[in-house]
Amino acid sequence: MTTLCQAVWAVERELDLLSWQIDGVRPWPIIRMRIFHELTRRSGLHGDPHPVRRTRADQARLVGKHVAGTVTRNPFLARGSYDALVVPHPRKPGGVEIYTDSLRAELGDSALILDSGINGIPLKGSHNLDFFTSAAGAVRSRKVHARCAEIAAALEAGTGVKVPVAALVAREVPKHTRLRALYRSLLKRRRIKTVYVVVAYFHQHIVGAARDLGIRVVELQHGAISPYHLGYSYPGRPEVADQPDELWCFGSYWTDVAELPAGMKAEVAGASFISPLSPAELAAKDPRLVVFLSQGTIGPALLEYAGALASARPDLHVTFHLHPSERSTDYALPAGVRMSTGNTLALLTSATYQVGVSTTALFEGMVLGCRTAVAELPGHEYLSPTVARGDSVLIHSPDALAPALESLPRASAPTTYYAPPRQG
Repeated sequence: MTTLCQAVWAVERELDLLSWQIDGVRPWPIIRMRIFHELTRRSGLHGDPHPVRRTRADQARLVGKHVAGTVTRNPFLARGSYDALVVPHPRKPGGVEIYTDSLRAELGDSALILDSGINGIPLKGSHNLDFFTSAAGAVRSRKVHARCAEIAAALEAGTGVKVPVAALVAREVPKHTRLRALYRSLLKRRRIKTVYVVVAYFHQHIVGAARDLGIRVVELQHGAISPYHLGYSYPGRPEVADQPDELWCFGSYWTDVAELPAGMKAEVAGASFISPLSPAELAAKDPRLVVFLSQGTIGPALLEYAGALASARPDLHVTFHLHPSERSTDYALPAGVRMSTGNTLALLTSATYQVGVSTTALFEGMVLGCRTAVAELPGHEYLSPTVARGDSVLIHSPDALAPALESLPRASAPTTYYAPPRQG
């Protein structure tokens, strides 16, 4: 992970990619995180972080929804007057989108909610431009840009991995240009004054449209930020095109854990969806419950840690908790390990110990009083600042977990990660 990030940063500096332009668009910030995902996937470090599995019937139904939505969910046709545009996250555990929930309640009818149904179920009463989003990415540019080959060669030299830079540019740049113009029209027509967006690095057409019109853009944190998250980390804080004005963070830990682009201000907004447990709740935890938090392609390797612990400590309740993108059929459990799905926070509230690699749920578990182990698997660098703070321990091998279990720490100041929500 560290090596890949350093290679990307080196190529970015040496080829001055933040200044690169194609027809007035700066493509590098648009494809940067996609490049990183391709590098981690093709190198075998990670899989698709949030894979969506669809049958042909699912795809046909989705097309039908897109077409119908041009009338029923079209924000250009929405009734009412709006001051703000809110773009939530597609992930909604239990039907609740936790990252913008309190903001939407505070803004009320003054907010136009634009919630895509492409990779999830949109919020009730929301609008979207899904038909236009899909159509914008359907037609790719046939123009070949010489710099793409240069970038691909430089990345391969630094990582040993071939990345389809030209294909990404051919798809993403025209899509960005088309959608940026569409959203510019929407923001002007609805007279939006502030845009609130989750995952801004995949919505740069919206951020860019707001930038064109001088509209304030606020990004709401949705997951773990680290020096190795290329959606946020820009060493040296250079000028980067189409970035939010502000990043509202869960707690103070996140405001300086990565070097954000120049001009992007991080501040603590707090989190309404989680809070530290009371002393009575901590005392009620199951002293034998150990939760392994799976994610992506590190799941099988993490399961080896769970199997080793279950073998060494049959007195424990060793639970392997699946990521929402995983299925029970993906795994054959070793003896002594049981599988869990569903509400992660409820499970962590009961657990005394948690083990994972880089999932945001590890930070949530810290707030909920779990003693934390980080398995030394690809992506563990995301948690390296917490290891340095003494809030977690890096476990180098499956056999090393059982001897270290009783000495695992609890976070000393959990509100550093998730502060109470600010008022107003």
